Amino acid sequence: MPLPIPIWAVFALTLAAVLLSIELGYRYGMRSARGAEKEAPVGTMVGATLVLLAFMLTFTFSMAEGSFHARQVAIREQASAIRAAYLRAALIPEPQRSEVRRILLAYVDERLQWAGAADYDVGQTSKQLLDQLWAQAVQVGAASPDSHTVALFIQSVNEVIKLHEERDVLRAQIRIPTAFWVVLYTMAILAFAVIGYHGGVTGTIRSPVLLAVAITFSLVLMLIVDVNQPGRGWVQVSQDPLIGLRASLTQSKP
Repeated sequence: MPLPIPIWAVFALTLAAVLLSIELGYRYGMRSARGAEKEAPVGTMVGATLVLLAFMLTFTFSMAEGSFHARQVAIREQASAIRAAYLRAALIPEPQRSEVRRILLAYVDERLQWAGAADYDVGQTSKQLLDQLWAQAVQVGAASPDSHTVALFIQSVNEVIKLHEERDVLRAQIRIPTAFWVVLYTMAILAFAVIGYHGGVTGTIRSPVLLAVAITFSLVLMLIVDVNQPGRGWVQVSQDPLIGLRASLTQSKP
């Protein structure tokens, strides 16, 4: 599910929640200190809570990084599949050969526009272009049903369509489950509240170091959310494979 707020707002809200948790924990700890609660057990519990939080944070980041890597692999494979289909179009007769290559070039432009890497005015959706591509493959296949070279071309078209669907799924549906975010934020609020509580019990003054820790944690959370929102934030998969492919196709002879 797409995030309903800007990425920068995640940092601001997370930082506010963390600082509020620390402050509330500190004030409660100051009152509890009157009951002579021992510092050592509280310190041990703080350490255990932070270890659990670090584990959950690492696990969540690993999920986001895995999805990001899958999108990187998918765009490289898509560029390779389009190049193969373009080259194998040489195996089919005219006018299908020129039409297929025109469609593939327009499809590359549409994918770059879809990813926000260019502003090409294609005038057609990816579905329309792929439908046209498949229609050309059907015509060629019907004219030469026993041709091995035509079969190779149709196989390449199938691969282009398959990888199109894979990229769409990776961008639109592969997300860190909501339950993970609920647990992660709950653990973070409790962990920082315990840190503040420990400071209140020990009677220490609010340290500026806590602000640095809160900012660092909020930045990491913002980065994870950014990676988990393809097409919206600052961390995006490079479109260089498709950009390089387009340059290569436009320079090649039909």
